[in-house]
Amino acid sequence: MVKQADLLVVGAGILGTGHALQALLKGYSVILTEQDNAPQEATVRNFGQAVSSGLTAGKWQQYGLDSLQIFKRIQAEFDLGIRNNGSYYIASNADELQLIEELYAINQQNGYECQILSKADCLQRFAPLREDYVLAALYFPLEVSIEPRVMIHRLLAYLQLKYPDTFTYLPNTPIVGCSSVNGKAIAESTKGEQFQASKIIICSGREFRMLYPEVYRNSDLVVSKLQMMQTFPMPEVSLPGNILTGLSIRRYESFEQCPSWSSKDNSVYKQELFDHGIHILFKQAIDGSIIIGDSHEYAPAAEIDRLGFDVNHEINDLIIEEAKRIVNLPDWRIQKSWNGYYAQVKNGDLFHHHIDENIQIVTGIGGKGMTSGLGLAGANIKQTFAL
Repeated sequence: MVKQADLLVVGAGILGTGHALQALLKGYSVILTEQDNAPQEATVRNFGQAVSSGLTAGKWQQYGLDSLQIFKRIQAEFDLGIRNNGSYYIASNADELQLIEELYAINQQNGYECQILSKADCLQRFAPLREDYVLAALYFPLEVSIEPRVMIHRLLAYLQLKYPDTFTYLPNTPIVGCSSVNGKAIAESTKGEQFQASKIIICSGREFRMLYPEVYRNSDLVVSKLQMMQTFPMPEVSLPGNILTGLSIRRYESFEQCPSWSSKDNSVYKQELFDHGIHILFKQAIDGSIIIGDSHEYAPAAEIDRLGFDVNHEINDLIIEEAKRIVNLPDWRIQKSWNGYYAQVKNGDLFHHHIDENIQIVTGIGGKGMTSGLGLAGANIKQTFAL
């Protein structure tokens, strides 16, 4: 028996589930397939924050703001494990202070709520912050922290409860073939199941082998390998919010809009930190442990294996060394460390490829998926169905 829907989405990460959600909101029926028992890749291995403030003003920041609204609306109805405790960019020197002041002015002009916190404000709010590191911070109160290993599973459960008649979720269903026949899109799974839909959207993340491998080989997609770690719980420590620091200010694209961006002096940091794409983030998990990250290593789509699967302890040591310059923690023991992998494009901000009028690939969103994936999906559903 052929399963039918208005839309078939391949891949149940945040981008695929976001497309399913947005189509359901518009009244379409959706089949969402996932090759594994549950999402295993970037959606559950990222740092866990939605920071629209890190995106350039314009469409991407708007996608982020749209995503924030959706997260908060669903959280009010169904617990996704999302905490609205804001984001903080901590400046440690004159260059970074000037950049946060300039980004503050840009966001004030664009109407995105934020405020500058003084050194005293920061030290009062975050007792673990080192006094010799912090000068000031830029605070975005609307932004949220996310538990990535929890959120996507709860979002999928919510969709199944909310749309029992129009939503079908099929884990353990790898799709190995897609084609267009007589104006319809047809797909087949490894189990021999067949699916028919008006449109197919493939949100495959870094999975480049199952469908259209030649498309990926000829693309400018690269894969980024990240490393993060988590301490043991420290309930006596209070470090609420998404804490982004000086290296984040020097990395996040939103700061590239600032007039003084090109004149910043990176020599104040070890070159090794830039070589490994390290910028220091902190987030306190619900159990009181501290998540610390992260780093970035790159390989072309056709050479993913170069990145390997091992944790690079030299990189973790560099992250911890820099983290200790920023905060004082009573216990620096690490209970776990892991890698995350996401696809991105070298020249551009998304890989969006139409196989034909009925089948498309949407991937390569880079590190923006958790922040802006739901908003991007909404715009693409409107375009796909010509709404």
